[in-house]
Amino acid sequence: MAGSRLPRRLFLQGVAAVFMFAFASLYTQIPGLYGPEGILPARKTLRPQGKGRWQQLWETPTLLWEAPRLGLDTAQGLELLSLLGALLALGALLLSPLRHPVVYLLLWAAYLSACQVGQVFLYFQWDSLLLETGFLAVLVAPLRPASHRKQAPQGGRAGALPHEDLPFWLVRWLLFRLMFASGVVKLTSRCPAWWGLTALTYHYETQCLPTPAAWFAHHLPVWLHKLSVVATFLIEIAVPPLFFAPIRRLRLAAFYSQVLLQVLIIITGNYNFFNLMTLVLTTALLDDQHLAAEPGHGSRKKTTTSWPKALLATLSLLLELAVYGLLTYGTVHYFGLEVDWQQRTIHSRTTFTFHQFSQWLKTLTLPTVWLGVASLAWELLSALWRWTQVRGWLRKFSAAVKLSLVSTATVALFLISLVPYSYVEPGTHGRLWTGAHRLFGAVEHLQLANSYGLFRRMTGLGGRPEVVLEGSYDGHHWTEIEFMYKPGNLSRPPPVVVPHQPRLDWQMWFAALGPHTHSPWFTSLVLRLLQGKEPVIRLIQSQVARYPFHKQPPTYVRAQRYKYWFSQPGEQGQWWRRQWVEEFFPPVSLGDPTLETLLRQFGLQDKSPPRARSANSTLAQALHWTRTQLSPLEAPALLWGLLVAIGAVRVVQALLAPWSLRSSPLAPASGEKRRPAPHKDSGAASEQATPAPNPCTSSSRTARRKK
Repeated sequence: MAGSRLPRRLFLQGVAAVFMFAFASLYTQIPGLYGPEGILPARKTLRPQGKGRWQQLWETPTLLWEAPRLGLDTAQGLELLSLLGALLALGALLLSPLRHPVVYLLLWAAYLSACQVGQVFLYFQWDSLLLETGFLAVLVAPLRPASHRKQAPQGGRAGALPHEDLPFWLVRWLLFRLMFASGVVKLTSRCPAWWGLTALTYHYETQCLPTPAAWFAHHLPVWLHKLSVVATFLIEIAVPPLFFAPIRRLRLAAFYSQVLLQVLIIITGNYNFFNLMTLVLTTALLDDQHLAAEPGHGSRKKTTTSWPKALLATLSLLLELAVYGLLTYGTVHYFGLEVDWQQRTIHSRTTFTFHQFSQWLKTLTLPTVWLGVASLAWELLSALWRWTQVRGWLRKFSAAVKLSLVSTATVALFLISLVPYSYVEPGTHGRLWTGAHRLFGAVEHLQLANSYGLFRRMTGLGGRPEVVLEGSYDGHHWTEIEFMYKPGNLSRPPPVVVPHQPRLDWQMWFAALGPHTHSPWFTSLVLRLLQGKEPVIRLIQSQVARYPFHKQPPTYVRAQRYKYWFSQPGEQGQWWRRQWVEEFFPPVSLGDPTLETLLRQFGLQDKSPPRARSANSTLAQALHWTRTQLSPLEAPALLWGLLVAIGAVRVVQALLAPWSLRSSPLAPASGEKRRPAPHKDSGAASEQATPAPNPCTSSSRTARRKK
């Protein structure tokens, strides 16, 4: 990983941006989800058990235990955490001094605290991914900005420290685990749509929150859908091992393939901050040279190289071509690709069986673990090499202490991550070192490492199941209750809400996949609608006047299950068509025995009074005032406004940068000319001592200008 200063900076900025979006999105939904009148009040989740303060904090790690000390209930404490988290993340995104380990530790702790009380609405894989990535950012973030460090020793890279690249390798390993597991589980699930390469003929219309572009993608030719599935398997299963390739061009090819996949998903689906988070992880595949962090690289003159280097460059090119050829042959062979020139299509089909794939996975999973071990070992040796180049015994001792601590943390996190990664193949899971299992078990509740597997099975093969709520005053005339984001009105186009995640709409999608008893929270939603609780109504319609029962709560509420399909081209004014399937939830009213039985069965009756708190405290009043000011804004508009504001600040910073350079004491005096930096061959040890020698990375570097 040669020269990762700029990729690390992009990573830290990206993590801060995702934290900001996640906290801001959650903040807008707290009253309706977790407030005293919400669907699942957060105060029910934190009940003191008579344990010691620190034991209680370790077993349920959330800062919300301290909310009563501030005169706040649990939901208000969650609001405070979300506001502070969003502001702190915004500061880290805009100001480099705030990209500090302590700041990222606070962001991680705040989001972990929210997840402890978030219940089913925060049980998504991207929430776990954000927690794991956020903790890695704690290790990646520098203790001191590079500009504040002393001059690097002669032969070292300016401002570079031996240990800096080690934690960033864990980001690459996390990206590998995420993508490889997501590809493998599609086949281990035995889903007929994935095995038949027809998954994308259903995906665009059956995903939780499609975008308008999904309608157009859905109507693409079937052969193109099947070819896209083949490309998905290629990108998610075959390409990830290239993340650790010693040839940088292979890593860059892997980077662009991952970016392509994530961008296409963003265009056709509203997956909140998940795809943005994945794009942030891909920065671990980049280097300073590719991001033009070394000025003058492209303008240097060609110099003669020695024959060993020319031979090495030739071998690297041949190896690169061999990898591309192997990927092409494997794709054509295992998916039976055939070009039909007459119809101008490409036919594809799986030519291997589930048993063959299982044997292949059993053979390959453990070697991928050893691939990670070998790559990490190389990074450790590289860091040790950089440490040997440090000059001065005091600085060398300091660097040794830091290197030891970071190396230990990196190896420990790698061992912990092996346990959830091995879930993709049970045989490998049982063969792991028992110490890794014990280490993972000790910190599992902190979510430092998680298992992943996105889009395991394709749902809605016979039509998209959708739950439609209805209300009535007399039990005979029913009015549909339309949500802001999920499909309902047949003539309303799908929305674009990225990076916001409307968590109730998402859970409504999951609820439609089974009976309502599999989603206990749905009974609580019905109760709140019968009670006419405004915080819950705002989850459905942020403008309460658009809610059909805003003047008086309905006397009866029921739910119907429909099947939805995208409309066909040519159907004017229609985005969807639907067909009634069955009753999902029976008609109930307040005090109805059926409703009371369900509430009692799911433990949703809470007769205990809320904890005593001071409603007149300054902090509570400030939170109430902030909520009042922001409540008129729809959540996507709020997040997009933040995005526009960040862009404006960035433009101002870019415009002011030349003036700050001129006023800097390090800037050359007027009339003084800068001497061009001498260009030397990067292979010389005297020129590039800080990064470890990488024989497969053929690239020259700009020599550091002497001061």
